Amino acid sequence: MLARDLFKLSARALLAHRMRSFLTLLGIAVGIAAVILLTSIGEGVHRFVLEEFTQFGTNVIEIAPGKTKASGGPGGLQTTVRLLTLEDAEALGRLPGIVAVTPNVWGNSEVAANGRLRRTTVQGVGPGTLEIMKMTMQSGSFLPAEDLEHARPLAVLGPKLKQELFGSDNALGQRLRIGGMQFRIIGVVAPKGQFLGMDLDDTVFIPTARALELYNREGLMRIHLTYREGLAANDVAASVRSALAARHGREDFTLTTQEDMLRTLSKILNVLTLAVGALGGISLLVGAVGIVTIMTIAVTERTNEIGLLKALGARERTILGIFLAEATALAAIGGLLGLVLGIGIAQLAHLAFPALPVHTPLSFVILAETVAVAIGLMAGVLPARNAARLDPVEALRAE
Repeated sequence: MLARDLFKLSARALLAHRMRSFLTLLGIAVGIAAVILLTSIGEGVHRFVLEEFTQFGTNVIEIAPGKTKASGGPGGLQTTVRLLTLEDAEALGRLPGIVAVTPNVWGNSEVAANGRLRRTTVQGVGPGTLEIMKMTMQSGSFLPAEDLEHARPLAVLGPKLKQELFGSDNALGQRLRIGGMQFRIIGVVAPKGQFLGMDLDDTVFIPTARALELYNREGLMRIHLTYREGLAANDVAASVRSALAARHGREDFTLTTQEDMLRTLSKILNVLTLAVGALGGISLLVGAVGIVTIMTIAVTERTNEIGLLKALGARERTILGIFLAEATALAAIGGLLGLVLGIGIAQLAHLAFPALPVHTPLSFVILAETVAVAIGLMAGVLPARNAARLDPVEALRAE
């Protein structure tokens, strides 16, 4: 049988029972729509998180106190972690290729100025923060490059915090109180937005030494540094690790490059995207069961037709092809309908909730349609094989 004749025969069989065919393909459509919707949200979140991390550049290294990885050697020896200090940060800043370093201490405190009081995030940082976090100034200047140990009590406000405390008035030169300490405001940074839930615009930046005093801490929470573009991250990390280990006598800190963070995040987010896609895929099984059921009923209803085709010389593979073509066509059309529904709902959700990141890669679309066709093909095998094996005499006798 020619392919054209096979197509016409399958199309005629499907159109003869429009409602039944529509309800069958609707099962596949709902499954594909669920898969596309969930994977679009998962991929959107994936991209959003990666963009959040890369907004500060990809040549950033973070150093935290304490060693998170296991190491060899006898236990019970040298277990005391040496704190990260301002001297450590200054020493790392002198390494070749290092562009900027900032020692970090942070907390949450009430800040008072201009007769107003507000609780906000307080970041103890160094002057290198402007370079590392890719920030710009809206007015005034950032914390000056001076001795980290004896930094003056200066403060730089985020634009949202400035607006809350001073409104449209000029904040430069005004006094700000945090806890029992007084600071002089020297600048307001340009809007930067949020970073993983932390509102950088609602933050006050003060010198790290002052933050250590404010929160009564002896050591730093983190050291962040950025290195010159073009240098290999592993080479810079090895240099930093060696210099800091020499100062501490051993490696009692954890060093993480931006590449490490992005690689780990990407793995986690890929697994999440696949997991939500698999959840949506469960509904595809329901659609597959629907195709098996409908095709089995179709074989029963068309037993005489099958017997007549066989009596006229049609081979088993021809009968097999007819029913497989019908099952595949149902799944393929259902898949296309599901793609339209899934992408449409995802875009509507993004319009209704702009904060919800949504992205539908072309590869997901092609994969979803391929899976739909494959499911139709597999679901049609059993009924098609039963039809192909019918005895023509018995089939013609059937009522």
